[in-house]
Amino acid sequence: MTIADRWLLPDGMDEVLPPQATRMETLRRALLDLYYRWGYDLVMPPPVEFLDSLLTGTGTDLDLQTFKLTDQLTGRMMGASADVTPQVARMDAHSLKHRGPARLCYCSHVLRAKADQHQGGRSPVQVGVELFGHAGLEADLEILRLALASLVTAGSQEIHLALGHIGIYRALVEACALSREAELALFEAIERKSPAETEALVDAQIDDPAVARMIKALPGLHGGRDMLDEARAVFADGPAPLGAALDQLQALCEGVAHGPDDVTLYVDLADLRGYQYHTGMMFAAYVPGYGQALVKGGRYDDTGRAFGRARPATGFSMDLKLLATLTEQQPPCDGIWAPADETAGASELDAVVARLREAGERVVRALPGQHADPVEHRCNRRLVRLGDDWQVSPLA
Repeated sequence: MTIADRWLLPDGMDEVLPPQATRMETLRRALLDLYYRWGYDLVMPPPVEFLDSLLTGTGTDLDLQTFKLTDQLTGRMMGASADVTPQVARMDAHSLKHRGPARLCYCSHVLRAKADQHQGGRSPVQVGVELFGHAGLEADLEILRLALASLVTAGSQEIHLALGHIGIYRALVEACALSREAELALFEAIERKSPAETEALVDAQIDDPAVARMIKALPGLHGGRDMLDEARAVFADGPAPLGAALDQLQALCEGVAHGPDDVTLYVDLADLRGYQYHTGMMFAAYVPGYGQALVKGGRYDDTGRAFGRARPATGFSMDLKLLATLTEQQPPCDGIWAPADETAGASELDAVVARLREAGERVVRALPGQHADPVEHRCNRRLVRLGDDWQVSPLA
């Protein structure tokens, strides 16, 4: 191994340097303060859990993303957290056991076995909120509004919000009694929004003309909120859950309309993201200049069932590293440069520096023999001795 090799990081692992680290920490504090004001309590999940608990009810995708290791104390398999949401669901179901709704938030490092092609690295800092114990539309709307408020807090000037509802696809498929292979092929065709593939599969597998017509229309049902009127006409004779899902989306669109003015709504009934995980409405929020969603969320009821307590749940998550790149604002140059202790009056200087720091000032103390530019340490002022007193003065 050469000296250069010792500085290499594993693919997908990155370090965060100044000033980006400062931006991330400032944003972390701002987001957690925002969630606190909305009534969300902070939780801190462990970085490693037993595998059978960590992956319970989460599907195969998270299994493939989880680093696995053997616990030397018990011999049981453990996993590094690749997604905080299942951990928070366990906390709600097993550790907290609130009788009513529980609002929880978090900001934790996670580790993933492979880089997500859309989300970048393998070591994101996941920040998000979860609302447990309420199945009503009000909970979904609160989560949506808080997700938008998070983007605004991060500095977003323009937001594109995509809404969907997995219940529409579920209701249509349940009315068909398809084989597993046929359903998988249909799922992939609709997910790709391929009308030709969808039509061919429907013609070959589905005998009910009404259901066949509705499924064929699904890949084309996306657009502005006015598209919901078209969907109501398409699903007029469909199963009852279709109308209920459309009513929910309509109400969410109207509720979001009273939020930030810079939000553009987009409804996509063929969005099947998280099909094995979500149970109701889903959403993703995009910002110009980014090729992937900065916020993803939705309803995922009954996740706590595996821990002995099924509860309604809705929430969202984000990558703090990615979110912090929304603004390139530099940390303020607003510190005070203090001389080293090698001059007379060092004890008095110590007291002055202590008082300034207690008052909230950033004071950088020079070290003996140090020849550094105070500006490099984000200082725009310096402590100078004037007679018997120490004074804060602008840099010359």
